[in-house]
Amino acid sequence: MLSKTNPTRRGGKWPVIIAWLAVILLITAAVLMAGSGYAYKAEWIGLGKSFVWLSQGAKLSVAAAVVGVFTLILGSACRRWRPALVGALVSLAVVAMIAMPMQLKQRAQSVPPIHDITTDMENPPVFKALAAAREKAPNEVDYPGAKTARQQQAGYPQLKPITLNMPMAKAMKLAKTTAQQRGWEIAQTTDTTIEATATTRWFGFKDDVVIRMTDIGSGVKVDMRSASRVGKSDVGTNAERIQTFLEDLANR
Repeated sequence: MLSKTNPTRRGGKWPVIIAWLAVILLITAAVLMAGSGYAYKAEWIGLGKSFVWLSQGAKLSVAAAVVGVFTLILGSACRRWRPALVGALVSLAVVAMIAMPMQLKQRAQSVPPIHDITTDMENPPVFKALAAAREKAPNEVDYPGAKTARQQQAGYPQLKPITLNMPMAKAMKLAKTTAQQRGWEIAQTTDTTIEATATTRWFGFKDDVVIRMTDIGSGVKVDMRSASRVGKSDVGTNAERIQTFLEDLANR
């Protein structure tokens, strides 16, 4: 989209130079922001370093937007429409790039800073097969306790167990199939429990899930627990995982 400039044209070479600067800043920001998650997922860098990359990429994207707007204004004033178009496209691309991080930031501010969510806060489902994996991770194996329960109740009052009107064996089969369709890695199944690990797409965070079935006579009660291995706050991910899974299970 950029072409060689004619010195006699309005603005000389500057509209093109500034347009290229905006493009370079945009590309660098995109590489840092996208690469921060994938590099951590591939275990090339640590979590702290990945967040530094993400932060640096966000700052560069803002700089790209500023330069893009300036290019748009300068190009329009000089009637250099190609650089002006590049400036507009860069600015729009930055808006698209930072939309998701901004949504995550706003979401983090609106949910409780917890990472272990369950439908039964008095008697949470227990990790057994995944206990060893969780012991190696920063976050604890056991449910954190009353403080987390109070925060969950305030932040996610809608999370409740469901009852399936079917035999235990059928309920277990349905739950396992639903988990597998979500791409969860099944660690263990018993007659009444399923333990699995869900991996987030961008950073590859490991969140462990345990599903517990209880025969209550009128049907099968389904409780769940979803807990992150790292991080103080899950930005609402575990609560959303439980809610959507139980809704899907009930609809089936």
